[in-house]
Amino acid sequence: MIVEDWAGRALAALVERVGATESQVGARFPLYADPEDGRWTTTGRGSWAGGFWAGLLWLRARYTGAVADRAAAMECTARLAPWAEADTATRGLILWYGTALATDDHEAEAGAIRRAAAEACLLAHDPALGLVPWGDAFGGPRLLARADAVPGMLSLLATAAPGGAKAAAAHLHQHLDLCLGGLAEGRWPAPAWQYRPGERRERWQPLDDPPAGWSRGGAWLLLAVAEALLHPELSLRRPDRLTAAAEQLLARGGFLTGPLVPPAEAHRPDGPLDTSAAAITAVALMKLAGVPGPWADHCSRRAVAILARLSESHLHHEEATAPVGRLVDGCYDAGKGLAVRHELVWGTFFLTLALAALDGHVDLTRV
Repeated sequence: MIVEDWAGRALAALVERVGATESQVGARFPLYADPEDGRWTTTGRGSWAGGFWAGLLWLRARYTGAVADRAAAMECTARLAPWAEADTATRGLILWYGTALATDDHEAEAGAIRRAAAEACLLAHDPALGLVPWGDAFGGPRLLARADAVPGMLSLLATAAPGGAKAAAAHLHQHLDLCLGGLAEGRWPAPAWQYRPGERRERWQPLDDPPAGWSRGGAWLLLAVAEALLHPELSLRRPDRLTAAAEQLLARGGFLTGPLVPPAEAHRPDGPLDTSAAAITAVALMKLAGVPGPWADHCSRRAVAILARLSESHLHHEEATAPVGRLVDGCYDAGKGLAVRHELVWGTFFLTLALAALDGHVDLTRV
């Protein structure tokens, strides 16, 4: 891929924003920021999105090469270590993306945290259910399967031995069976399912929240399939199924033909947009572009088109009165009306990751 001027300017603005965010949040973790003044709503432990803040700090360290930036990223990553023992499948998001970008001088420390998380997730894998359950760390039912429980978890599990790669493949394919299996033409994948033991009817039941057509649901699944296709072990397990799932998602999700920035909910096309879903999609498409197949060129071109739209239409640059480098128009939760036009830390992370990969700072086959 050729790096355009807009991509370099956008990446520089995003890195500048990391510094401004760091100054504002201190030892807390950013979650979402007001679209007008850029003030962050923060959490003490990072919640499910803490790994994306650590990942942003690592991306800044790779961009600047500064010793102080590398140390700051490692300090943040170390604060994520307790999540290894939390009962949540979002450990994939927290502890894969929070450690995978560590620079060589801190890989031993970050790698130890990643390995501890991988072993804990392998222990949490339920062979009878075929997956790592969603968990109860955030309240609610424990026996859920959700699309956002798959990316990161695959690579995290696969580092655990013995049996990690087998568990990772089972985790992915169970989610694909639920979310894509038997999907009628023109229907959107159901991104969340609950296991109801003891009932006579089908034990896995689709949930209404998040709804079918949730923009990030399809994007998370596409990212997970791309992650598996690029993984040396996972790509050998049911490769035809992985290819078919990628093709099905690309066709059903409109990732190659629909809006560059999708609505947060497909059934509400006039509702809020979700730039974070677009950024996740761009990374997934860039990964798929590295997989031999008929979609490679189209995925590459589409990824660049998405990144250009995000960078030129939804990212605040130097002429803005509020802090620069803010990717706005992200939607945390449209149904609850929560942070529907905001800067979201995971959206910023995936846009920065994609642009850093374009600029040669990151190898997407390893993240």
